Amino acid sequence: MIVPVTSAFRRSPALPRGFVHAPRVHVLPSGIVAGEAAAAAIIGGHGWPLADGKLAFTSAGIVWAEGGQNWIGMAPYAELVAWAEAEGEDMARHIGQVVQRIGARRAEWAGLSLDRPRIMGIVNATPDSFSDGGRNLVAQTAIANALAMVEAGADIIDVGGESTRPGAEPVSIDEEIRRVEPIIRALAEWKVTVSVDTRHAPVMQAALAAGARIINDVTALEGPGSLEVAVQSGAAVILMHMQGQPQTMQADPRYTCAPLDVYDYLASRIAVCEAAGIPRSRIMADPGIGFGKNAAHNAQILATLPLLHGLGCPLLLAASRKTFVAHLSQGETPQHRLPGTLAAHLAGLNAGMQCLRVHDVAETVQAVKIWQAMSAAA
Repeated sequence: MIVPVTSAFRRSPALPRGFVHAPRVHVLPSGIVAGEAAAAAIIGGHGWPLADGKLAFTSAGIVWAEGGQNWIGMAPYAELVAWAEAEGEDMARHIGQVVQRIGARRAEWAGLSLDRPRIMGIVNATPDSFSDGGRNLVAQTAIANALAMVEAGADIIDVGGESTRPGAEPVSIDEEIRRVEPIIRALAEWKVTVSVDTRHAPVMQAALAAGARIINDVTALEGPGSLEVAVQSGAAVILMHMQGQPQTMQADPRYTCAPLDVYDYLASRIAVCEAAGIPRSRIMADPGIGFGKNAAHNAQILATLPLLHGLGCPLLLAASRKTFVAHLSQGETPQHRLPGTLAAHLAGLNAGMQCLRVHDVAETVQAVKIWQAMSAAA
């Protein structure tokens, strides 16, 4: 049975006038164009860069809450600026800051230029991951599979030793380290850029000592000692949104407005990280598709991905083989969800995502190359 999906917002025929407070307003870039069309829009003043300058948005939705509802009003980019100025100094400053964050060119992250989409290959050294559990339990097998991903075009290998699938049971710290450390050490010797997928500070420390450059944390560094490890190590970090804990997160997830709730949570965690000493240039944000979200929530977040550029940092999308694909399609098993995965990830590229976390590296690389060619020809 296909899950019904509705918009996260009610549509307004006009932008709000005089009754919305600046901090409560979000900006959703739309009318996104690429190639020469993007350059012309930016030069002509009727568009603004979207993160990397190769895409531009020519219109935007102003999102606000009123009467217990979340509303969106659309306007051309030039009208957006004029509207903010007419609403007063506070609104003009707020919208100006958000637009600047949306358009700011993303710096090099984890030693990688973000001038093109980056591909992160998944290596789960676990017996119970939802898609490939057991495939990489033997270190030498995991290393060989990871190097094959690099050969196929992966820029980063993400190594995890604890499954965070819905209903997963935690493992001991020692066991998690035992699973990931030899894989990370070997890949680092091959000069592979490695991230460690963990929510535990001791595992982060062991992985970084073994050669990992990136901490990928599903709890956005909320765990004991995690923030301190990230600050002291100088590693790049990925902050993900998750509602609840893996064991129970899919029981009955609820949101006031999924896209805005995810945005606000990530904004708060970025602020905490910056206050602790992690510059925004070291942070990548992940909306956490499938983590404490039903299929409708996931669809709403995917439909509004450009909203996340207001966070002012690089963005990662991880929709690979996830259950929402089956819920929105025909109940396919994880190994048969590649078409839906590619559809979601290509939508992410059109929204300006900088990194895709995937199981199927070769297929994704091919899709990205075709997307790049089409964008360049626009």
